[in-house]
Amino acid sequence: MTDLFFDFLCPYAWRGVELAAALREQGEPFRLRFFSLVEGNHPDNAGNLTWKLTDQPTDAAGGEGYLKHQRPSYGAFLAAQAAYRQGEEKAWAFTLALYRAHFEQKKELDQPAFAQAAQEAALDLKQWEQDRQDEAGLRAALRREFDDAREIGVFGTPTFVLPGGEAAYYRFENLTRDPDQARQFWTLFTQVIHSDAGIGTIKRARNRPPHKK
Repeated sequence: MTDLFFDFLCPYAWRGVELAAALREQGEPFRLRFFSLVEGNHPDNAGNLTWKLTDQPTDAAGGEGYLKHQRPSYGAFLAAQAAYRQGEEKAWAFTLALYRAHFEQKKELDQPAFAQAAQEAALDLKQWEQDRQDEAGLRAALRREFDDAREIGVFGTPTFVLPGGEAAYYRFENLTRDPDQARQFWTLFTQVIHSDAGIGTIKRARNRPPHKK
């Protein structure tokens, strides 16, 4: 099982989730995991973890930089966590629906978008709304996710953690939902991770950007 850490704020993570969804259709097992870019990039957390998203009010406005995304990001995590209580397939359906609403339909990460994603994912809406009221339970589940990510050393999304424990962040510039192309991308990614070359970082020069389709 490969763990996929993501944040709804991140377009690269969206592409990673779409790729993983295409691979799941071929039987490749992936598990969706949460990582907060707001918490991970908070200036108070440069050393030890002192500022936790899960300790904040859900209606907090945030601040500068990543903090301006605090409210929509937190809301998306909580809505998704409630959806995930309805099983793995519903979790994937909700995640894809919310990502597509945000990045393809240009909707904000807000209550109407969450409700739309829940409908498109064919959730039991009454159960979903009921589960959303269990804020303490949802916060606790999120905290476990974020703590697992921190222990691994996740710093960006998407980060894939392979069954053998190898973990890496991959910034996807191109979106694919095609299973064959997804397999090609994934094979390249895993080859780099497992290579004896020990490649730790590949970063393109600013004036030589990657080819985008």
